[in-house]
Amino acid sequence: MISYDPRLTPARPDLAAEHLADQVPAARYVAGRAMHLAIECADLRRAPSREAAIDTQVLYGEDVVLYDARDGWGWVQLAGDRYVGYVALDALVEGDAQATHRVTANRTFIYPRPDIKAPILAALPLGATVKLIDADGNFGRLASGGFVIALHLLSIDERIEDFVAVAEGLLGAPYLWGGKSCLGVDCSGLVQIALAQAGIAAPRDTDLQQRALGDPLPRATSDLRRGDLIFWHGHVGIMRDPETLLHANAHHMLVASEPLATARARICAKGVGDIVAIKRL
Repeated sequence: MISYDPRLTPARPDLAAEHLADQVPAARYVAGRAMHLAIECADLRRAPSREAAIDTQVLYGEDVVLYDARDGWGWVQLAGDRYVGYVALDALVEGDAQATHRVTANRTFIYPRPDIKAPILAALPLGATVKLIDADGNFGRLASGGFVIALHLLSIDERIEDFVAVAEGLLGAPYLWGGKSCLGVDCSGLVQIALAQAGIAAPRDTDLQQRALGDPLPRATSDLRRGDLIFWHGHVGIMRDPETLLHANAHHMLVASEPLATARARICAKGVGDIVAIKRL
């Protein structure tokens, strides 16, 4: 048996994923069922309770594997970053989403017909994924029903060159622990969703991102560039230019841009410590 990270491993004392049968102890093992999220955005919680902490969020069209369902909660693993947790069961539908496109606007609406004056059915966040079955002028028609603005979508295989510009588009978004949208985002969520638009898969949490992303630079370097990632214990920010840091933070309680020197001094003064890593993608 091996030690494992419970954030990324679908294993509990009573139940674990079938593929872990020779690796972690559990009372029983299950294969899991393919599902995907059918609402705009859902909280992934640490326990099956609305009082439980939000670890991250699941976006519309995101594929998951469902391992357990009870009392209105599904215990799932996300297909993208592999995070494990509990999501409201009624937010899921059977099968893979088979997405063809992803949302590149901070929010885009689903309309019941190709008419911007029609009352909307839903508002999809940046990074949500959809399956288009037809495109007609300004609108794309969804396999799940409804229409979206075609200009707000890119095909799954297309990439945005400048991930920092994506993050800059979220300036002023409120800070939310575990959040991943313009309605609320945290520091590692900002990095993850911005990099996703550039086709770079990033883990969810700061410590995982520090280990997985980019090449290390000396912490005393003065040669910072746009796109460099600055890590503290439990915090991460993105350099807009050699002097300016962009980060979702609990001081401003939003996504803010400020001199790195200012943020660094404040974070040190709060007892978090100094920069622990600088990574260049």
